[in-house]
Amino acid sequence: MATTTDTGTAVLVEKARAFRALHVPGRPLILPNAWDAASAALVVEAGAKAVATTSAGVAWSLGFGDGGHLDRATGLAAIARIAGAVDIPVTADIERGYTDHADDPEGVAETIRGVLAAGVVGVNLEDALGPVAEGAARIAAARDAADAAGVPLYVNARIDVFRMQDPDPEDWFREVVTRATAYTEAGADGVFLLGALSAESITAVVEAVKVPLNVSVAPGTLPIPALAAAGAARVSAGAAIAESAYAHTARLAQALLTTGSYPEQVETSLNHPQLNSLLLG
Repeated sequence: MATTTDTGTAVLVEKARAFRALHVPGRPLILPNAWDAASAALVVEAGAKAVATTSAGVAWSLGFGDGGHLDRATGLAAIARIAGAVDIPVTADIERGYTDHADDPEGVAETIRGVLAAGVVGVNLEDALGPVAEGAARIAAARDAADAAGVPLYVNARIDVFRMQDPDPEDWFREVVTRATAYTEAGADGVFLLGALSAESITAVVEAVKVPLNVSVAPGTLPIPALAAAGAARVSAGAAIAESAYAHTARLAQALLTTGSYPEQVETSLNHPQLNSLLLG
């Protein structure tokens, strides 16, 4: 007889396989990133095939700054609530591994075990332009932990070349390929590049790295059809939607505090009953 644990693992494996199959160059998986259970439910309601978290949005919503300030227990609890609020696959941006500033492979492996326990079937691991060997070791630890659990977790390696100061195009491309090769050999299933990339840059990377390429969409980037035509297999909004939501909050707060009334021109297409019903099931 199958145990509850066996059944849970089987469901996770099925979701993980379904999530992998969504990465198709030229027909990209579109991910409007969420940061809490309600935003995740709205993403599903809009028709998304999977939910991705934004590490920045999750951190901000919990009172932390982005970039390694969110501890493992708090981060895992947040993504578990998101995964529990939806039925479709969830992938989480876990920064450098939620290793409480240790950034060591053993800590990353422990985080991955927590990710799987949370019901999540994909992760982003950021390299922050640190040493390539260190990034590869953390990815290998994530891969080994997921394999040991019997779940084909999708490991997406974020290559942070956007942090390079005024890079020469050849240097930029060489750095991307070097890191992508090392991370893929270590067990990454795909790579993720932030920034407003040209169609030519995307196509060149796609041809060079031979794994699904994840790019971002936000103000200033190419639109999704152009990203798809260039060969992207996954398109993420990153923190852009969360930033917009917080900017909207700031504008409304300022209007109330300065004019004394709620702005009539503000569209309120979602009301309390509608939002409530998304989370009540």
